[in-house]
Amino acid sequence: MKTVIIFGVSSKLGTGYQVSQLIKQCHPEWRCIVLVRDADFAKQLSEQGIETHVGDATDVELVKQICQQNGSDATVISTLGGETGNYIAQRIIIDCAEQVGIKQMILVTSLGCGDSWSTLSLRAKQAFGNAVREKSLAEIWLQTSLLNYVILRPGGLRDGEITNNGECYFAKEVHGFVYRKELARIIIDKIANQQFDNRAYSVVDPSLAVSY
Repeated sequence: MKTVIIFGVSSKLGTGYQVSQLIKQCHPEWRCIVLVRDADFAKQLSEQGIETHVGDATDVELVKQICQQNGSDATVISTLGGETGNYIAQRIIIDCAEQVGIKQMILVTSLGCGDSWSTLSLRAKQAFGNAVREKSLAEIWLQTSLLNYVILRPGGLRDGEITNNGECYFAKEVHGFVYRKELARIIIDKIANQQFDNRAYSVVDPSLAVSY
């Protein structure tokens, strides 16, 4: 039985939530553990049969406890968004997972992170450059850890159904969008097929129109 720990489940609109729902739907035999900030939201998830913890990913003791309780065979997924404090929270998650012997992690960042920074337009850098830089720091921290990992850099996230057309591109400049549910499908496929190859991929759905 696989165990998945998800950090970054903040609302029903987010990628982390979509991952939890898809696990429940497609892999009910998997254990799914999530950390959320809101107690009411945590109660809703608990009623769905999802194991929940209430707190913040910057709480070192809590994050370490969650990782420790679920064993070294667990897979950590972080879909944390935001700008301020993203790197600190990601670093805590990575450090705690590493310390308790967890071996693999999926980190969701965004197009423009790491070596794809140069593909962002000046307007994009001005609009959300700081968030991208925080996430880039998190990528580096994971890449220099002992964890086996895959980093997913989605394009613009949209609401929509699974298309099965999302693609992962390595070392290639791409632009576009992907539905959160489609990104969740890709994340779960990576876990199910044990595709932790220590690479960073750009993720877009080429079937979705890109407007300029």
